[in-house]
Amino acid sequence: MRKAAENVYTASRQEIEILKALQEDGRISNVQLANRVGMSESPCLRRVRALEETGVIRGYGARLDRRRLGLDILAFVQVSIDQREDNFAEEFLAAVRREPLIVECYAMSGSHDFLLKVVARSMDEFSELTMRRIPRWPVVQHVSSNFVMDELKATEGLPLTAD
Repeated sequence: MRKAAENVYTASRQEIEILKALQEDGRISNVQLANRVGMSESPCLRRVRALEETGVIRGYGARLDRRRLGLDILAFVQVSIDQREDNFAEEFLAAVRREPLIVECYAMSGSHDFLLKVVARSMDEFSELTMRRIPRWPVVQHVSSNFVMDELKATEGLPLTAD
């Protein structure tokens, strides 16, 4: 399990503007980015590189439309595990990492130990995962699912403000 971040990065107002612009368009050129945030090109590039090196910017990627790729099923799966077993989290997480249909996994407080975000091409594919494979993983005690009927808000960007 990961611990809370020990070193919280305090971004300047210009860095906040850089981060906002990159969240909106990760492919923006450095020239366009510098103009947008009111900086010259070299200092802007240095700030971006510093944000990358400190891990504030973890990477860049394309946002894909799951439905256009045939992944029509989106569900959240709650899993309870037997925590009395040694290495309970490691065994479970190793199985999660091997499963491509699980796109996100969170350790939770409350009535379930983990919350999984799952995509699938069909109900058959989803059922195979949640009714046959996951229940056979080490330490799994209980699995329940909730299907997404409509995505009302699905942003990947973070709310950014300067102190």
